[in-house]
Amino acid sequence: MPRSNVVTALDIGTSKVAALIGEIQEDGSVEITGVGVVPSKGLRRGVVVNMDLTAASIKKAVSTAKMMAGVEVESVFAGVAGGHIRGINHHAIVIIPNRKNRTITEADIKRVIEQAKNIEMPIEREILVAIPREFIVDDTRGIIEPPIGMVGTRLEVLVHIVTGAVTSIQNIIKAINKAGLACEDVVLQPLASGLAVLDDDEKIFGAVLIDIGAGTTDVVVYVKGTVWHTGVIQYGGDQITDDIAKILRTPMTSAEEIKKSSGFAMTSLVNNRDTVNVPSIGGRVPRTLPKSVLADVIQPRIGEILDLVYREVQGSGYLENVSAGLVITGGTSKLKGICNLAQQTFGLPARIGLPLKIGGLKEKVNDPMYATGVGLLLHGAEERKADNGNPKSLKANHFDKIFKRMKDWFSEYF
Repeated sequence: MPRSNVVTALDIGTSKVAALIGEIQEDGSVEITGVGVVPSKGLRRGVVVNMDLTAASIKKAVSTAKMMAGVEVESVFAGVAGGHIRGINHHAIVIIPNRKNRTITEADIKRVIEQAKNIEMPIEREILVAIPREFIVDDTRGIIEPPIGMVGTRLEVLVHIVTGAVTSIQNIIKAINKAGLACEDVVLQPLASGLAVLDDDEKIFGAVLIDIGAGTTDVVVYVKGTVWHTGVIQYGGDQITDDIAKILRTPMTSAEEIKKSSGFAMTSLVNNRDTVNVPSIGGRVPRTLPKSVLADVIQPRIGEILDLVYREVQGSGYLENVSAGLVITGGTSKLKGICNLAQQTFGLPARIGLPLKIGGLKEKVNDPMYATGVGLLLHGAEERKADNGNPKSLKANHFDKIFKRMKDWFSEYF
């Protein structure tokens, strides 16, 4: 198989590292041929805290996926997230030169977006991506597509800019290199998840993507087909597991298994006769408790997370623009009844976001925990198409090139 037809996605999370290998078909679609998932070691809330452990987890996940797919892997498309990610809205204005008919060109579009990215920020932060929300030509507002060919004297753009900590992203890339791999591109994880689980109508009519990971919860608000707001909540599934372990006095590994197998987001949905076996600490006798007791532990924490998401969206000023409702994804979205609680919190319809637009071993990734990985594969396929099928292996010392690719990622939203 030609190397250019193989794309590898690497979702490096707080609880797991997932490697997905896909084959790009002639029609541009992607078929999954290999999947490798291992527990994540060396990360905390999406940030590398132990380089060796992180690299070892990456190497093991990719090795498992390679054995399944029967191909060699040299480079990956990796996701980046964490509490260091920040999103802001900005705008810029440029004057169209007095040339023939003052027709707007592609160069004018690039010029106004570059102007919008001219913002002050601390030296330790860098712009990751600038996504156009709306163009304005003179007094004509609401232009979503780049107004190339239109006539005007003044061009404005409203953009959503996402920034991140330079060192956090450098450490992700170095861990990938330490695992013996090159990094073709780094992509914001919640944007990758949105690429995988949202359909075009949801983006156009307005939707909130809630990606609940182990360490943090990412929030993306889509309006009129593009990103208008991003945010990060400093709580995720690990906080629920920690609550279960402490309140029910059970080991962390047991608390995680109990959460996955028997967890409910709402006590009112639990049958009072259902029970769950709870291992005890220190070799003590296991206990049998009503599942309603477990739900009493889970509901306050997941309710707090959803309430914080609601405040984030309400504070953005775009809650009224969300007509399509909520799409909840990530591993914690598998809690039974989470859509019911989200609908109760927001007063909007909610659904679980499963990966779309994928073929091959899709039954293996038919799970919200793979949303980011599938989105990275889809992004990788688009990048290969833009690069005429040629992989680009970018090492850590080419970090500036990766940032350039991330800055140019706005082109996917045109």
